[in-house]
Amino acid sequence: MHRSPLRESAGAGNRRCMGIFKNIFTWWEGATFGTWLGTATKGKRVGHDAEGNVYYEGGKTVGGLPRRWVMYNGLNDASRVPPEWHGWLHHMIDDVPENALPPAHIWEKAPSRNLTGTVHAYRPAGAPEAGGERAAATGDYQAWSPEQG
Repeated sequence: MHRSPLRESAGAGNRRCMGIFKNIFTWWEGATFGTWLGTATKGKRVGHDAEGNVYYEGGKTVGGLPRRWVMYNGLNDASRVPPEWHGWLHHMIDDVPENALPPAHIWEKAPSRNLTGTVHAYRPAGAPEAGGERAAATGDYQAWSPEQG
């Protein structure tokens, strides 16, 4: 089947237009236009994490403290912010984590994302997604009834 170049370019234009509208009106797949503009005009880049999220400071102050925010690399999901940067965002530490915190201990695990809603989410025994078979009761449980008082 022959495709018209005009039709293909119209499809690309529609996708580009939808991308612009998505950036203006939605927040879950990246920054809105307002956040992007505020970051470009008032934000001072202070650092980034291993996932590529970028951290900014500047603009209005809240309670005498500078405003701090993150621009996510990909989907907006707060569980993607590492603990050290979470502490910086919430003014628990004053300087960026590289300067304010000691190096991680060898026994510390790397933080993990929230896996709820994914195929990797925790499924306890008996959950429908885990086969729906609950382990048999051990016999030490007796249900309460109103007649027992």
